[in-house]
Amino acid sequence: MAVLLSIIFGFVPMFLFAYIIYWLDRYEKEPKILLGAAFMWGAVFASAAAFLVNTLLGMGVYLFTNSEAATNLATGSFIAPIIEETLKGIAVLIIFLFFRREFDSTLDGIVYAAVTALGFAATENAYYIFSYGYQESGYAGLIWLVIVRVFLVGWQHPFYTSFIGIGLAVTRLNRNTVVRLAAPFAGWIVAVVLHSVHNTIANLFSGLPGLVFGTFYDWTGWFFMLLFIVWITRREQQLMIKYLREEVGAENMTAAQYKTACSAWSQTAARLGALFSGKFRATNQFYQVCGELAHKKQQLAAVGDEAGNMQMVERLRLDLARLSPAAES
Repeated sequence: MAVLLSIIFGFVPMFLFAYIIYWLDRYEKEPKILLGAAFMWGAVFASAAAFLVNTLLGMGVYLFTNSEAATNLATGSFIAPIIEETLKGIAVLIIFLFFRREFDSTLDGIVYAAVTALGFAATENAYYIFSYGYQESGYAGLIWLVIVRVFLVGWQHPFYTSFIGIGLAVTRLNRNTVVRLAAPFAGWIVAVVLHSVHNTIANLFSGLPGLVFGTFYDWTGWFFMLLFIVWITRREQQLMIKYLREEVGAENMTAAQYKTACSAWSQTAARLGALFSGKFRATNQFYQVCGELAHKKQQLAAVGDEAGNMQMVERLRLDLARLSPAAES
């Protein structure tokens, strides 16, 4: 029973967190199959590889120092952040390289990175809840580790890894060669450093002071990341306003649909209304195309006809015109 509870409390909250991340992407949703693959990469490959490599390198440090304290500090502050952020970041890099058409914005980078990290966190949480919770202190320990891993530090992994996604997004939307090369590395460095600081706090400060200090550090970072996401979302709304306006004049959408497309809440209302009119599929596809078209137009303006941006813009405009008559506004 304890194993089952550990898995449930490890994975179910992370699924919920992943849905929150999906919901925050208001104007152009990412393919569920890619998000599912990213989550599984984190939960299976990245977590297993990290456990193996961290353990082996930790054993090497212990053999060299013969000190458990030095081993814990070296593993937590140096080895684990580098290994774990690299393994999580690989999934985001694969999406960036091989599914480039689905990597359209800074928010996309955050979404893919955060979902990958939540998969990693799910497996790590289940392991910690059982091994350091139940096995050390029974069900009381299990409950305490659920509180710590889910409520106190539940967003730590997506927060760190999001910077890798941001770095790749900067590369995606920039013409400058130096920036394009440096941004992913800079994002990885930030992710590793933030991860290292969290682990160092946990290693150096024990008991209530460490818990309070660490929680304050984590929640401060998450708060500013949330503000950043809100700001990015507002910028995406401005893209919708700017790049969809001409589609009304081209009669690819109505003025009412344009107004709805430029508001995430109005889009939600239109989709809900479409549930009762039998137009949900067309309406959902229509507003998804609106988001994709606005982002592709921005990419065309920012980096030119890279990877066939012009062709994709024209195809999306045709899709917009085809779906418009059946879409709710």
